[in-house]
Amino acid sequence: MDAVTAAKTRIDKALSLLERKVLELKARPATAPAITDDDLFAPRPSNAADLVRIAELEAAGRDAAEALGRAAEAVREVLAEQEAR
Repeated sequence: MDAVTAAKTRIDKALSLLERKVLELKARPATAPAITDDDLFAPRPSNAADLVRIAELEAAGRDAAEALGRAAEAVREVLAEQEAR
């Protein structure tokens, strides 16, 4: 297995795990208790500024996940082109 294929495999696995976790979190009702291992390092929000900051970080995380998805797709396309040759 070459390095590009290995990288693609790792990206696909990471995306799959991330997507599953996001779907699990989205499926939880808003009234459900917090998940203890949701984010071990994030302090609990104590004021409106914290809530805004957390929302911004979550949005940035979603943007990063989408960018990673696009990058993975680009790697897939390059691999498909190489295999077609």
